[in-house]
Amino acid sequence: MSRKTNQSTPKTDARIRRTRDALGDALIALIQEKPFQTVTVQRILDRAHIGRSTFYVHYRDKDDLFLSELEDFLESMSTLLLRRQEASMRVAPVRELFAHVAEMRQLQTALVAAGKMHDFVEMGQGYFARAIERRLKQLPVSSTIDSQHAAISHAFAGALLSLMTWWLDHTASGSPEQMDDLYHQMVWSGMACSSTSSRSFDRSRQLR
Repeated sequence: MSRKTNQSTPKTDARIRRTRDALGDALIALIQEKPFQTVTVQRILDRAHIGRSTFYVHYRDKDDLFLSELEDFLESMSTLLLRRQEASMRVAPVRELFAHVAEMRQLQTALVAAGKMHDFVEMGQGYFARAIERRLKQLPVSSTIDSQHAAISHAFAGALLSLMTWWLDHTASGSPEQMDDLYHQMVWSGMACSSTSSRSFDRSRQLR
């Protein structure tokens, strides 16, 4: 096989992206209309107007397609502030995330019914933890917590997803903007306590 055929071009990449987007959009639309378990690959193909052989070039089955869509969303949402290079003290795009999931309430209900929300939360923990850690390193926070960035970021990611789940379960109590403010109050209160505790611990060790 010619090595040239293995080289990616912008036109090829755009065509692949369009194919993947069409399949992903079809799946998301279908699982809002009927239970996930009843959605077949053929129904996805019919909705997306994509051939079966093309589908299997990209995905093993509908679950593989679903996870790919989930990864794309989480990567895009979790890194939003980093890509914007936002000049604020926010560590996560809480306002944007909550606004988006509020608009997709029917999809969230479908994912819960299909037992897929666990995948969202579990994968989201990793994506947001990594993005929050990178964001913290960009911000002027105390150097005393540098060695704790990974642990703190993991905890903050868990708090974010827990708050989102609570918010959805309580019929979106409070606006996305209010939840953003609440979350970051918790984050920076926690960071201040962590920094103070770290300094106190260091002093106590020195006195021993």
